[in-house]
Amino acid sequence: NPPRMVEVFPTQADVMAAAADRFVNAASRAITARGRFAVALSGGSTPEALYRLLAADPHRGRVDWARAQVFWGDERCVPPDDPGSNYRMAREALLDRVPIPTAGIHRIRGEDAPEAAAQAYESILREQLGPRDGPPLPTAGLDLVLLGLGPDGHTASLFPGSESLQERLRWALAVEGPTPPRRRVTLTPPVFQAAGDLLFLVTGSEKNSALRRALHDSTGGLSLPTRVIRLPNTAVHWLADSGAAAGLPVGGAESA
Repeated sequence: NPPRMVEVFPTQADVMAAAADRFVNAASRAITARGRFAVALSGGSTPEALYRLLAADPHRGRVDWARAQVFWGDERCVPPDDPGSNYRMAREALLDRVPIPTAGIHRIRGEDAPEAAAQAYESILREQLGPRDGPPLPTAGLDLVLLGLGPDGHTASLFPGSESLQERLRWALAVEGPTPPRRRVTLTPPVFQAAGDLLFLVTGSEKNSALRRALHDSTGGLSLPTRVIRLPNTAVHWLADSGAAAGLPVGGAESA
């Protein structure tokens, strides 16, 4: 059977409700299997609504936050109190509102020199997830990665056609994006490929063409980040609202 490509929901609120349930279920499965839940959060306006939902009842009480290990898929190179900081957004919307120990929060130090911040974050990932050397292993990787999709087709801070898409050894890289703040730190394709589940949240009609390309455009090939980070053994789930998924080819979407 072909894999499910995208679940379509009427509104952004419906997408967030479904995503919250998936987050809770992923946490439960991981904690049962390994005693911890390793999740990489996304920045941007779309996941902020999800974080506020997770921080409120009933979802807040459905996650064993004491066993959560929180990481980020990427970060802008700004201080942690900057309005553009992905860490700040997640902290204000979610982490300050749930009983997660400080030791379970692993932010990217956006205030440091980008190359140094990337190297330090790779060390943290290896220390927390293992192995200390070599590529990430699916048996020890991130249990869940939350991802968005930019109108230009980027995800995390992996941009279409960028050299970072070819990375196979490093786990985190300093990169430049097309819009300010240009300097970023991003996780690399091997880390995403080793994750248990990649959950893309795509809402709004301005994401429609990017979603079409991500799902159906084979001409972009390995210049498209969403194609590069998907492997046959990687579970990839797309949750989209009706605006983002409008006009998708028959068979390319499933309505929820």
